[in-house]
Amino acid sequence: MGKIVVSEFISLDGVVEAPGGEEFKYPNWSFDFDRGPDGEQFKVDEALASAALLLGRTTYEGFASAWPKYEGELADKYNGMPKYVVSGTLKDPEWTNTTVLSGDLTDEAARLRRDVDGEISVAGSIRLVQDLLARDLVDEIHLMWFPVILGHGRKLWADTPDKSAWTLTESTRYGKDALVTIHQRA
Repeated sequence: MGKIVVSEFISLDGVVEAPGGEEFKYPNWSFDFDRGPDGEQFKVDEALASAALLLGRTTYEGFASAWPKYEGELADKYNGMPKYVVSGTLKDPEWTNTTVLSGDLTDEAARLRRDVDGEISVAGSIRLVQDLLARDLVDEIHLMWFPVILGHGRKLWADTPDKSAWTLTESTRYGKDALVTIHQRA
């Protein structure tokens, strides 16, 4: 049985927009900070541990335009693994092993949890993550915090229908600037 694991780069004020790209007042803002070799390795290990990717259309398009150009263990993993993109507009994805999910998100997530053995990684994909959180479909959250207040931008936390309890299961400092926290549903 699969579990849905959200992974985000996040500022102190909760902004997750454009940490590594996109048009934004502070594009690539997460690269201004030192997460050290261990922080880089954490992100690689996190990706290699995933059984599948679940992405929103915008994040999917960014990944699909970048990863096929790379080589190496991480690129091989991303390019070869099953990918699921939630979209009502994408019809013919070109990235290998991609399936478009256009049905009810709750039903699609339940099917993925049933059919995928292991972690279903959700990177970026702000709107998708907010929808998953609002529907209580996230099993684990990995946050790599950076010591910056951006002042504006899309934030991870949106209103949800109800309270949900989480347990901090791990907290590790990487480099001189990054803190990773891992939370599991309580």
